[in-house]
Amino acid sequence: MGFIDDAKDAAETAARKAKDAFEDTVDKVKDKVDEHKAEADVKKAEADRDSVQTRNEVKEKLRDDS
Repeated sequence: MGFIDDAKDAAETAARKAKDAFEDTVDKVKDKVDEHKAEADVKKAEADRDSVQTRNEVKEKLRDDS
């Protein structure tokens, strides 16, 4: 029975390691998705800031021309 028990333990260990590797991969993918979302949010915020600055500059120039 020792051989069967060893084989069973080896199979359980291999399955556990495969599960752990899969979960690690899923976590890494989720982290990358979060990273890309954060970068997109930053780019949007920068674009909004630039838009507001440009609009304010145009308004200021129109005030000076009056």
